[in-house]
Amino acid sequence: MLLREGLAEILARRDHEVLAAVGDAPGLLASVDRHLPDVAIVDVRLPPGYRDEGLRAAVKLRRDRPAVGILVLSQYVEPTYATELLEVATSGLGYLLKDRVGDIVEFLDAVDKVGAGGVVIDPEVVRQLLARGSHHPIDELTPRERDVIALMAEGRSNGAIARRLAVTQAAVVKHVGNIFSKLGLEPADEDHRRVLAVLAYLSGPLR
Repeated sequence: MLLREGLAEILARRDHEVLAAVGDAPGLLASVDRHLPDVAIVDVRLPPGYRDEGLRAAVKLRRDRPAVGILVLSQYVEPTYATELLEVATSGLGYLLKDRVGDIVEFLDAVDKVGAGGVVIDPEVVRQLLARGSHHPIDELTPRERDVIALMAEGRSNGAIARRLAVTQAAVVKHVGNIFSKLGLEPADEDHRRVLAVLAYLSGPLR
């Protein structure tokens, strides 16, 4: 409850309209149906079991209300949850550890990105997903290309990736092109290759 009320206060102070603040999955689903918000911020674990009730509600929301962005908060790194959500969402999705909420600017930036249709995955989740075992197309990427796709998974633009890695934007564009090629992602009007690349990155077998 303290986290929920605290987030509502932070959002309201930063000119976001908080339409509802509820404490369980049924309340979440009902509130989204009633208000159709730009973003729903959801805890993975909700009453009564505090297991994955929030995740299940988030998956249902994505299927029933695909226009609503979903920002999921989790206490621990649970890559399976992030992957499960990404299986039903290629836009308007965020997955952050609760520790990240302590950085208000970063949290609000994630809310804005998800509301605008972006995908934001916590860097710690991305780091742990690097531990893959059996051969996967991601294994073909060079260390620098892995750095680039990890930052892509965080929702970074080419310009932001260039600044983070201290390289030119042209170099990032080249790396992104190589990533698309190695993952077999050919240009197509109906597909968003950047999101598909991140999905491939996050859904590879664990090692």
